[in-house]
Amino acid sequence: MQLVVTPAGNIRCLYAEAIPLNNLGTLAIARGSHVEPTDAGQWQADLAPVNGPILGPFATRSAALAAEVAWLETHWLTAVPAAA
Repeated sequence: MQLVVTPAGNIRCLYAEAIPLNNLGTLAIARGSHVEPTDAGQWQADLAPVNGPILGPFATRSAALAAEVAWLETHWLTAVPAAA
């Protein structure tokens, strides 16, 4: 599990239960994607919640989940958030 600490002291990560995240402070959990079946019985990962692409189709849900995590770790987790 990767934890990214911003200069402002905020922590970003992909949610997992590897450590009790609430011990780090107040949580703000948001969906990063939707992994759903297609009409053809395959799977895709829609990363629209983080302004990302639709990945897939994949033959299995586990393949779609792995692609989702890889994309989020590469393109979202370490990205510098836009200034508010």
